[in-house]
Amino acid sequence: MKQRLTILAATAAAAFLFGALSNGQSARFDHQVRNDFFAGFAGNTEAMARAMTITEATLVTEPNHAEALVWHGSGLYYQAGQAFQKGDPQKGMELATKGIAEMDKAVALAPDNVGVRIPRGAVLLTATRFQQGPHVGPLVERAMKDYEHTYQLQEKSLDKLGTHPRGELLLGIADAANRMGDKEKAKQFYQRAVNDLPDSVYARNAKEWLEIGKLAPQKAGCLGCHSGK
Repeated sequence: MKQRLTILAATAAAAFLFGALSNGQSARFDHQVRNDFFAGFAGNTEAMARAMTITEATLVTEPNHAEALVWHGSGLYYQAGQAFQKGDPQKGMELATKGIAEMDKAVALAPDNVGVRIPRGAVLLTATRFQQGPHVGPLVERAMKDYEHTYQLQEKSLDKLGTHPRGELLLGIADAANRMGDKEKAKQFYQRAVNDLPDSVYARNAKEWLEIGKLAPQKAGCLGCHSGK
């Protein structure tokens, strides 16, 4: 099953984007857990255990704590990838389903919280770049809504964002639109990346899409944390 390794890769790569776009927006809970989650997604089991313990303790006292839910859900989604990798697809599907449900509940509870929207959107958008099947469309649609809503919330201050968060946001919307068949919207946001972020990896990759109409999955997002500007 393609989810076997891509859930692991997606949560690890998307972790960097969590902090980039939610930085300054969620200065309370995510600062308690995100560094451990980042390390956990990169393979540090002790850090992941600490992060999951904090989120679980928070949810015991506050079951509807949206940020704890979305982070815990992302952790479950990562654990699903581990289960697939170990040859336990039943457990993998159970964890993935529960993780997505928790992330969905978090967004329903706090739809205007960037610190909730971006964790869900980043994981789902990144994971689905490498997946196939009927489940992909609805997940891309969820991610698209998260990125678009974040864009609307931050539209008046986009020029104050750094290259990485702005590039991830613009290319994320463009990539989701392209995969949902809205080529005009994809073109609009790829062109924005070219115009707004010249001489960046985002502009170079956006130009490539504008020229040939496609991008390799690894060029579609989570770039600034791995590539030079």
